Amino acid sequence: MVAEEKKKPAKRADPLMVQSVAKAFRVLEAFNGQHPQMTLSDIAEQTGMDLSGAQRFAHTLESLGYLEKDTRTRQFQLSVKTLDLAHHFTRTSRLVDRAMPVLQYLSKETEETVNLTVLDGTEIVFISRFLSRHVLHTDVTIGTRLPAYCMAPGRAMLSRLPPEEIASILEASEIRAHTQNTVTDISRLKEIIEEARLKGYATAFEEIYHADASIAAPILGAQGQMIGAVSLALSTLRYTREQLEASFAPMILAAARSISFS
Repeated sequence: MVAEEKKKPAKRADPLMVQSVAKAFRVLEAFNGQHPQMTLSDIAEQTGMDLSGAQRFAHTLESLGYLEKDTRTRQFQLSVKTLDLAHHFTRTSRLVDRAMPVLQYLSKETEETVNLTVLDGTEIVFISRFLSRHVLHTDVTIGTRLPAYCMAPGRAMLSRLPPEEIASILEASEIRAHTQNTVTDISRLKEIIEEARLKGYATAFEEIYHADASIAAPILGAQGQMIGAVSLALSTLRYTREQLEASFAPMILAAARSISFS
């Protein structure tokens, strides 16, 4: 299915698009948890390229140091150099730089896991994270993507968007029940997002991980536009819904205001 989606022609040609650059990134993005190592045939299949094209791009990326090749198995994998791109992002992001003192303060004061996230399409992306000794899910790291509709940070960010944009994102999302508590009804999700807009913060309880709760508030840019969210992740074994909101809502709202540029 991935290959078929990659083969779909663009709806509108972009005269400024450098196709060779786009194809190179397509190769890099093909490597993931399901495909950590691939042969040239695998790369061709996952990217929709022919074998000759896959070979040229894989060779170029290997020469530049972004791919490594096992001479025995002839399989390629991402090299450690690919981490440089993420490192450059975190070092140059004004949002990360501005948020860091606030995240550190929240981490110290609450002793809970603190996250900084941004919205990318239908997903949230973790761009900074301070773990607590109570953390339950250590597989969530910087760069992890999770669906926005069932995450407190996602709902917080969606709450600052126009209704038509919220509807578009929800319709494009792959909505499914990750747990028995996941809200999958779009009408109910819109109500939850509206509630988050009125409160100024959003919550989620065991909607993607068991025993996981979170509370988040949106971060605003200089023009009042949504640019991210700050959140706390806690255990439902230690806090009830009422305790979480009473204890941490004022704190997460203050943190979001401190980070916001407006």
